Amino acid sequence: MAMEYNDYLDILAASSRRVKNVTMEIIRPFEREIDWENRLISIKGARGVGKTTLILQHMKDTFGMSEKALYISLDSLWFETHPVYEVAEMHALNGGTHLFIDEVHYYKKWQTLLKNLYDEFPALNIVYTGSSILKIDSSRGDLSRRQIEYQMPGLSFREYLLFEGILSQNTYSLPQILEEHVAIAAEIIEKTNIMEHFHSYLKKGYYPFYKEVHSGYDLRIQQIINQVLEGDVPAVEAVNFTTVQKLKKMLMILSESTPQQPNMSKLYEQLETDRNQGLKMLWVLSRANLLAMLTSESATLKNMARPDKIYCDNTNLMYALSEHSDIGSARETFFLNQVRNGGHRIFYPSMGDFLVDGRYLFEVGGRNKSFAQIRNIPDSFLAIDDIEIGQKNRIPLWLFGFLY
Repeated sequence: MAMEYNDYLDILAASSRRVKNVTMEIIRPFEREIDWENRLISIKGARGVGKTTLILQHMKDTFGMSEKALYISLDSLWFETHPVYEVAEMHALNGGTHLFIDEVHYYKKWQTLLKNLYDEFPALNIVYTGSSILKIDSSRGDLSRRQIEYQMPGLSFREYLLFEGILSQNTYSLPQILEEHVAIAAEIIEKTNIMEHFHSYLKKGYYPFYKEVHSGYDLRIQQIINQVLEGDVPAVEAVNFTTVQKLKKMLMILSESTPQQPNMSKLYEQLETDRNQGLKMLWVLSRANLLAMLTSESATLKNMARPDKIYCDNTNLMYALSEHSDIGSARETFFLNQVRNGGHRIFYPSMGDFLVDGRYLFEVGGRNKSFAQIRNIPDSFLAIDDIEIGQKNRIPLWLFGFLY
């Protein structure tokens, strides 16, 4: 169906409503990391981390209610019968300079669409968001040399404190935390009761929508999981209803016992599937930011598919999925999530819990954790829960939530 000018006016009005209604109370620091001047910007991330809010806030802050910027979401039924290309063309012909496209993965030929818009409308800046599952396929029009790509994580512990109005604190690099943790922690604990807030964050605080739903937070997370598995995954991967049900079952089986070194044969038997299909399902859940995989450095170099250890992606997800989650699992999950989101590579070591950037070895545990397992190993550290301040190579676990 060809697009008419009145259709364009309706889309402009809908865009204006979304921009007008977005709250500007707190804007995530991630917004400042984006080079908004680039002509094609990709913002990927897990469902629920705040991608839509981020771009609407940027539109409001930069353009106000100007019609030069237009927001559209491709999960709208309207685009089942109206070409996205014609919306972009109409916007460009009417003086539009910026197009913000949300949920791009719901458009089957999204890569071709973006390449065509980029090439044919050089005066139009395009920002698009999509599921973290999305992969660039060079056979469908190479976007990698045209775009700048960002991966948006959920809230760090530091951002959670900012959202709560408890504390506004700078980020710290990993070397700073390793070398200066005593002084950094001392400064922070003078300002607030950090342990109380840390244990609250483990259960509620990774997804920004926690402020909206209050007691329904776990239910909202479960709804998001269903949206990911029933909507996002089929939009990106060639999966049928049976596979979606198996993905749900796999997630529940693993979430009940993470972190674990998986018995893959037993897992495939429970799911009534074979090795190839089982591994594919496992990595789909990982790319969807529902599970986190840990492999050894050598296994990664050999491009092996089987993970050495499996975690839930974040502690909020872990608690929402299982009533039996223990604090030990939460500690390791927190460390893995925050350090990875802080831009560091983490591997499964032969000794200890985590090898970071091929150099730093960590054991994670409670206040009674000792160096017994990693004694005499250079660059080895303990990330300790239930302490406000550390000493030497014993570092408070909560401090790794200040990496981003």
